[in-house]
Amino acid sequence: MSLLYKRIASGALRALQPGTTRVWAPWWAGSRDRVRDPRRPPSRDQSGGTYNVPPSAEFVARVSGIATMAKLPYRETTDGLDAAFVGVPIDTGTSNRPGARFGPRQIRAESALLRAYSSGTRAAPYESLVVADIGDINVNLYDLKDTCRRIREGYRRVVATGCVPLTMGGDHTIAYPILQAVAEKHGPVGLIHVDAHADTSDTVLGEKIGHGTPFRRCVEEGLLDCKRVAQIGLRGTGYSPDSFEWSRAQGFRVVHAEECWFKSLAPLMAEIRAQMGSGPVYLSFDIDALDPAFAPGTGTPEIAGLTSIQGVEIVRGCRGLNLVGCDLVEVSPPYDTTGNTALTAANLLFEMMCALPKTKHY
Repeated sequence: MSLLYKRIASGALRALQPGTTRVWAPWWAGSRDRVRDPRRPPSRDQSGGTYNVPPSAEFVARVSGIATMAKLPYRETTDGLDAAFVGVPIDTGTSNRPGARFGPRQIRAESALLRAYSSGTRAAPYESLVVADIGDINVNLYDLKDTCRRIREGYRRVVATGCVPLTMGGDHTIAYPILQAVAEKHGPVGLIHVDAHADTSDTVLGEKIGHGTPFRRCVEEGLLDCKRVAQIGLRGTGYSPDSFEWSRAQGFRVVHAEECWFKSLAPLMAEIRAQMGSGPVYLSFDIDALDPAFAPGTGTPEIAGLTSIQGVEIVRGCRGLNLVGCDLVEVSPPYDTTGNTALTAANLLFEMMCALPKTKHY
């Protein structure tokens, strides 16, 4: 048996032994490099089960290891998970700049900067949720309709176990098949849709499925509780004098970006929590809701958008809702030369996890 294999096997056996102390070092580190963190023992729930706690950068270099979301363990299924990060790497529904197929990979890379607790809200997700990264949906980059089928079937398996999906896109087309699976389990859901665009076109270039049409399809199929839908950050030029007339006609609350300028969005979110009530809610956050000064790495940027602070206010304002799924879409790394867009996305996904119903707050 080679030395490499022996180290892999011995490390795996130690990880499987109950009651062993967690060691914050990669398997290949020598004994002198292995440092126990007495402040970060494995978190345990009341039944004695162990949560997944990412290694602290105080003891393990961020640049080491395989890139998973927030350096969480990788799992092949959602069995036993309260929430899971999922990648959907497509941009075949994109109408302008491509590249969102690389979004999940870049978000994972930038997420290495995340730590275990939220300093702002004192949330402790890894002390209250069993979370892992379950990898990507195996999409078909040559056939968007087949990709939607694959997404729908994949998310059926996720939600069937009671796991809440936290999705990394991918273009906004993915919200349609995800919501098909979510609504099959929960019935029509409320929707908080944060975006520069309403994404309610009927057809684009003659096609019914694309990143400009998902919420029109969702309404047609009865996936949304239209009185519990809010669209925040809408702006830009349009194809008619009132680009958002259709949304209002369905009963959606439409919040133009101009209504958000120069103010905190905490009061707005209090109103939206009241609108959503106690029913199931899905949060869909297109990174182009933020002004391109904050998030340039996206396919369809629009000026005069939300700030990153307002984006965080919106997500934190979802705490207390019955969130049954969240997504962060449209990160396009080729236009994200500094990585700041993907870093912002990773932080917003962390905030989404912190807003889930079971998350502990100190």
